[in-house]
Amino acid sequence: KYPTDLTENQWQYIKKTLNLKDRKRKHPLILIWNALMYLIKTDCQWRMLPKNFPKWQLVYYYYIRWVEAGYFDLILEKLRMRVRI
Repeated sequence: KYPTDLTENQWQYIKKTLNLKDRKRKHPLILIWNALMYLIKTDCQWRMLPKNFPKWQLVYYYYIRWVEAGYFDLILEKLRMRVRI
């Protein structure tokens, strides 16, 4: 457990906002998000992700996929709207 890990409420908000489907995966998506939050906060290199996260290649794969899909921009937009209300 890291200080950068998402809370269950934060994860549910992200999951709902992005309409992420529950399906069987080797690594739960929350673990991928937690790895990304760790990378962002610590500014570590991809290859230096701690071993309790999925392999860096898988985290990077999802990161690129989600950036191209505009997921991070969508979350920021929704959060901005929520704060303004």
